[in-house]
Amino acid sequence: MEVVSSAVPGASGATPPPGPQDTTAPRSAEHARLAESGDMGAPWRTWGPYLAGRQWGTVREDYSADGDAWASFPFDHAVARTYRWGEDGLGGICDRYGFLNIGVALWNGKDPVLKERLFGLTNGEGNHGEDAKEHWWAIDGTPTHSWMQWLYRYPQAEYPYAQLREENAKRSRLEREYELSDTGVLDEDRFFDVQLTYAKASPDDVCITVTATNHGPEAAPLHLLPQVWFRNTWSWGLDDRKPTLTFTPDADVPTVVAEHGYLGRWVLAADGEPEVLACDNETNAVALFGAERNSTEYPKDGINRRVVGEDKSAVNPDVTGTKAAFWYQWDSVEPGQTVTVKLRLRQQESDARMFGAEFDEVLGQRKTEADDFYASVIHPGLSDDDRHVARRAYAGLLWTKQLYRFDVARWLDGDPDAPAPEGRRQRGRRNTGWRHLALADVISMPDEWEYPWFAAWDTAFHTIPLAHVDSDFAKEQLVLMCREWAMHPNGQLPAYEWAFGDVNPPVHAWAAWHVYRIDGYRDQQFLIRVFTKLLMNFSWWVNRKDADGSNVFEGGFLGMDNIALFDRSAPLPPGYRLEQSDATSWMAFYCQQMLKIALELSQFDKAWDGTVTKFFEHFLSIAEAMNAFGSHEVSLWDDDDGFFYDVLVAPDGSPEPLRVRSMVGLLPILGATEIPAWVSERLPDVADRVRWLQKRRPELMGPLTSRRAPEGRKMLLSLVDRTRLERIVQRMFDEAEFLSPFGIRSLSKSTGQVFANVGGRDVSIEYEPGESRTGLFGGNSNWRGPVWFPVNVLLADKLRTLGRHYGDSFTIELPTGSGNRCTLVDAADLIDNSLTALFRSVDGKRPADGDRIEASDSPLWREHPTFSEFFDGDTGEGLGATHQTGWTALVAHLLNPRLPPDPRWM
Repeated sequence: MEVVSSAVPGASGATPPPGPQDTTAPRSAEHARLAESGDMGAPWRTWGPYLAGRQWGTVREDYSADGDAWASFPFDHAVARTYRWGEDGLGGICDRYGFLNIGVALWNGKDPVLKERLFGLTNGEGNHGEDAKEHWWAIDGTPTHSWMQWLYRYPQAEYPYAQLREENAKRSRLEREYELSDTGVLDEDRFFDVQLTYAKASPDDVCITVTATNHGPEAAPLHLLPQVWFRNTWSWGLDDRKPTLTFTPDADVPTVVAEHGYLGRWVLAADGEPEVLACDNETNAVALFGAERNSTEYPKDGINRRVVGEDKSAVNPDVTGTKAAFWYQWDSVEPGQTVTVKLRLRQQESDARMFGAEFDEVLGQRKTEADDFYASVIHPGLSDDDRHVARRAYAGLLWTKQLYRFDVARWLDGDPDAPAPEGRRQRGRRNTGWRHLALADVISMPDEWEYPWFAAWDTAFHTIPLAHVDSDFAKEQLVLMCREWAMHPNGQLPAYEWAFGDVNPPVHAWAAWHVYRIDGYRDQQFLIRVFTKLLMNFSWWVNRKDADGSNVFEGGFLGMDNIALFDRSAPLPPGYRLEQSDATSWMAFYCQQMLKIALELSQFDKAWDGTVTKFFEHFLSIAEAMNAFGSHEVSLWDDDDGFFYDVLVAPDGSPEPLRVRSMVGLLPILGATEIPAWVSERLPDVADRVRWLQKRRPELMGPLTSRRAPEGRKMLLSLVDRTRLERIVQRMFDEAEFLSPFGIRSLSKSTGQVFANVGGRDVSIEYEPGESRTGLFGGNSNWRGPVWFPVNVLLADKLRTLGRHYGDSFTIELPTGSGNRCTLVDAADLIDNSLTALFRSVDGKRPADGDRIEASDSPLWREHPTFSEFFDGDTGEGLGATHQTGWTALVAHLLNPRLPPDPRWM
C-alpha cells in the first residue's frame, strides 16, 4: 500500500503549535488552588486523607520468617502494637510525610475495644478471602483536600467480632459471605452515622467537625474520641529524636500542642469541655508478648484501657506523650439527635474565637467551592443520579490517596534496635530482589482496606478519572512508578506489594497518552519523562518475557489471577513453556501506545523519528508471530473456533492449545491504532521506511491498512485482520458467551467444566459468574466469569478506534443472532453504557448493589453507591472489595462526554 501525502493544509513539517491551552481565568476557587499546587510539595497538599485505612496485615509490617503477613500482624494486635512503616485510623488525615495523624475513635459502651480502625477478615478467615466487615463511604472531597467528608456507620450493639469470624469459617466457597448486616446489629437502623468533615481555612489551618446521628428508635450512649498521634520514628535505632504532644490546661479552649523536629509546632484545639487523655505510641509488649516490662509506662493501648477498662493508671497523669485524645461522652443520644464536636488544627495559638462564626463560614464556603468545582468538572447534561455517582467516584479516588512508606532494604535487613530478621527471610523471602525500592509517597490505592497498597496497572487506570479533577497528580502517579526508587534497575515496574517481581499488564503508556489528552495535549515534558523510562520497561519485557526471541510472550500472572486452567505465575513443570495470547496482545498494544507517543513527540522534535519506526516495526513482528511461531508453525489463532488461545509447549516442542474461551482471546483486539494522515509529509524518514518495508518485506505489512478520509489518507495498524475480527466479535457480543447486560464477561458463559493435564497434574476451569469457588490467589478475586471494569473500558476504546477506521462498511449483529446490525462504534457505546448501567437504578435498585444491604429501600442505604472490585457476570452485583474505587471509578470518566479529537491527530 502506498503512503500518500496528507491533505491537511499547511502540513509542511514545521514544528506544530502546542495543543489547546486554557488561557481563561480559573473556573472555580478550587481550580485556582490547583493552579498553585502542581506537586505534592505544595502547601495546599500538605494535609490530606493520606492516613491508611489498614496498616495491620500488610507486607510492610510482616517481620515473620514464613511471610504470613496476616498472621504476623493481626487486627487484635493493632490496638497495642506499634507500626513500623505507617499508621491507620477511621476517616483520618495526616501530613504529607505521615508524621502527625488525626482520626476518630468511637465507643458505644459495649464493645470490647475502642473502634479505632476498620475490621475485616484475613485471607484465611474469609470464605472468599480477605473481606472488610464494616460500612463506610467517602462522601465528598476536592483535589487539594480543601474540603473532605467521610462517613462511618457504627452499630449501637456490641460489634460482633467473634460471630463474624466464626460464621464465615463455617461457610464454604459455594456460599455467600456472612456480612455485618446478617448479624442483626444494624436492624431497625440501630446505628450512629459518624461523619468527619475537614475544611481548610488556609493550607496550615484545618477546621474539623465530627457529627454523630442516632438513626435508631431508642436513645443510646456514645463516646467520641478525636485522636492525634505521631508515627513512631524513634524506637528503631535510626533517629532518637522523640516528638511530644502536650495538653495546655491554661489555654482558652482544650488544646494539645504538637512539637516535631521536622513539622515544627502545631496546635490541635477542641471545642467544649472534653477530658484530654495521653499515652505513648509504643507497644504494650507485656500484654502482647509477655515481656517483663514496656519501654514506656503508658503504651499505645492506654487510651483504650482508660475508656473501655476504666483504668485511670493507663494514661499519663501529666497529659503528655505521643498519642492523645479528646474524650466526649453522651450517656444518652436521643433518636434522630445529632451531636457535634469541633476541632481545629493550625500553627497559630488557640483562642476562644476559633470556633465562632468564622469556623462555620469556612465550612460553608469550602462546601460551596466544592459544588462549584464539580459543576465545571461533571457534565451538566447528566441526570442527578449520574452526577451523584460521578461525584462519589471522584470522592473515593481522592480519599484513597494514601501515604505509602516502604524501604525494602531496611525491611529486609531489620533495624538496629529491633530483633534481627531470621536467616530464611534473607534467603529468598518476599521481594528480596527489590532492595532498591524505597517509597515515601502519596499513591492512589485501589481500596483503603482490602488493597492498601498499589499495583502498577491499577494505578495506571486510576489516573484516567483522576486526570479530570487533578491532572498534575495523575501525571505524577505515572511518573512515580518509573522513578529509580520504584522501577527496577532492569526496567521492570513494581507489580504489587506481595510480589513486586510479578508482572502486571503494560498499560502505563496507554494511561499516559489518555492523561495527556485529558490535560489538553499540552504537557510534552510529561510525555518525555514517561516515554524515556518506558523505553527501559519495554526492553525488559522483550528480554525477560520472550524466552526464545519469537515475539510471542509468556507474561505469566498479568493481573488476571485465576483466569487460566492453572496459576500462570507459578513455575511450570520442567521443560514446559506457556505462550500467552494475552501477554502477546498486551505487548502489541504496548508497542502501539509507544508508537503513538513517539509520533506526538516527533512533531516537536524530529529526533524522535527513529523511535516511531522502531515501534512500528516491532509491532509488525509481533503481529506476524501471533499467526505462527516455533518449529511447528502453530498459531495462537484457532481457525476452527475463530478464537485466540494460550498454547502450552511441551519439552519436545509439541504445542497444545488450551481451549478456554476467556478474556485472553479477546485482548488481541487491543492491538489497534490509527496513524494520522500527516505522517507521510511531516515525517519523511518514517514514510520512507514504511515504503521500504512495503517493497522489501510485504509479508510483514498485513496489519497495515489505509482508507481515504476528507483530510487525507489514514492508516490503521491492527493485530487482528477484518475476517478474524468479525469472528471474535461474533462471540464477544453473544449473550450465551461473553456479552452480559453489564459488560463483557471475563470467561464465556458457555464454558462448562474444562479439564486438562499439565505435566501430570490435573487442572480444570468452568464459568463462575460471581465469587470464586477456588482458593487460587486467596479466593477474593475471580476472572472466571465476572465483569471487570478496566478491561471492558480498554476493549470499548479499541473497538471505537476500529469503528472509526472501518465506518459503516463494517457492521456486526448486536447482540449476536438478533439480526440488529450496528457499527463497531455502536458496539463500543454498548459496552460503555452497560458499565454505567451498573450504577443506574432499575425499579429503584442499582444492579451493582445486588442482594447486599445497600439495595435496601431505606434512603439511609440507597444514597451510598459502592464501587466494587468486579461484578457478577449475570446479575451485575458488585463483588470482591465492595468499597473499592480505584479502577471502577472509571465510571466517572465514562459518564463524561468523550473528548473531541485533536485536529493534529485527524
